[in-house]
Amino acid sequence: MFDALSDRLSGVFDRLRRRGALSEADVTEALREVRLALLDADVALEVVKDFIAKVREGAVGAAVLKSVSPGQMVVKIVNDALVEALGGEGAVPLNLNAPAPIPFLMVGLQGSGKTTTSGKLALRLREKLRKRVLLASLDTQRPAAQLQLAQLAERAGVSSLPIIAGQTPLEIAARAIDTARREVFDIVILDTAGRLSIDAALMDEVRAVRDATQPAETLLVVDAMTGQDAVNTARAFNAALGVTGIVMTRMDGDARGGAALSMRAITGAPIKLTGSGEKLDALEDFHPERVAGRILGMGDIVGLVERAAETIDKAEAEKLAAKMAKGTFDLEDYAGQLKQITKMGSLSGILGMLPGINKVKAQLQEANLDTKILKRQAAIISSMTVKERRTPDLIKASRKKRIAAGSGTSVQEVNKLLKQFDDMSTMMKRMNKLGQKGLMRHGMQALMPGGGSRPMPGGRRPF
Repeated sequence: MFDALSDRLSGVFDRLRRRGALSEADVTEALREVRLALLDADVALEVVKDFIAKVREGAVGAAVLKSVSPGQMVVKIVNDALVEALGGEGAVPLNLNAPAPIPFLMVGLQGSGKTTTSGKLALRLREKLRKRVLLASLDTQRPAAQLQLAQLAERAGVSSLPIIAGQTPLEIAARAIDTARREVFDIVILDTAGRLSIDAALMDEVRAVRDATQPAETLLVVDAMTGQDAVNTARAFNAALGVTGIVMTRMDGDARGGAALSMRAITGAPIKLTGSGEKLDALEDFHPERVAGRILGMGDIVGLVERAAETIDKAEAEKLAAKMAKGTFDLEDYAGQLKQITKMGSLSGILGMLPGINKVKAQLQEANLDTKILKRQAAIISSMTVKERRTPDLIKASRKKRIAAGSGTSVQEVNKLLKQFDDMSTMMKRMNKLGQKGLMRHGMQALMPGGGSRPMPGGRRPF
């Protein structure tokens, strides 16, 4: 989502870093380019003006212009200003400091992903906080909206309010709170109706529900793809209802990212959660410092580690490590690794969390990372017999043709997979031969094809 902005800013900072000393004119020129980059990314004009003023104030001081690495200092100042614009360090948690059942009111325009987000939020509250959640649809306008929420509730493993035809949104809300109180639910998520545009009838209806239920959270769901329209929507809803938090959906899209950068300054309400996919578990806390780091090419290693910890099976990983140490790693283990990686999300999403990834983005695009290559490799392995997976050396020409036909791939793709696996196996065998001391002495070159180390006496290599 922030790729274009990140590319523009990286170019500006690269030029600053190459200069040993900075003048005030250099900073002014750089800030002009930063300003253009932010405006091009669809950030609200008033936010851009405030942002540039704060950066200029810090960047033209003597401490920066006379520092050992002035370019780096400017990057730090921009990073701090970005974090502040996005809401300050640390994720803002949902407000659960209220007597049960706690009402959460979901508001927004039609098509913003409000109903899906309600289902995602219910799953998150059930799995991570062990809360009993009741989902209730107040959308009597859109056909099958109530049925859609009931299906999402079933998928999320939570309860949904039974549908009674003919009730008004206010009556449904009252029944939901009453049901939650009698059946001892912790949280009630009220999914209100959206409209194609902001209108007085919509606001009056939602305001009546808010006044009747007194929600602990009024969460505005906005689509990041709508750019400045999302900012205008947030401003209108906040003025009418007093929004307590924002959920940005489609953060994995190719929007310019300006809406996210503008939200906090425009509404004063923090972005609490972000949605990045259709799956019910694709809802994450919003960490301003991590988003700022990714925009400036510094990555999000903490986020990557957290995602790995949530998705990777610890027992399976330990078992695999033991097999690697013994040199008995086979294609079944490789397939298990592919499955673990795909659980973490798309490869481009994972790589986007690594520092400096923008520098090699062109090469990564040429590598065609997002063509479901991992799933194709998993399909190839699934088309093998158990014996073939455990002893890949058995796979000759006729077997390769059968495997390719069974997996819907080509013999060339089967060959490529076997070559990758063979290279990986060779590297593991070398690691076991070298041991920790040998690896420290010879470095990573010793693991490369040909050994990478100096020949032993007599011209022989250690491998």
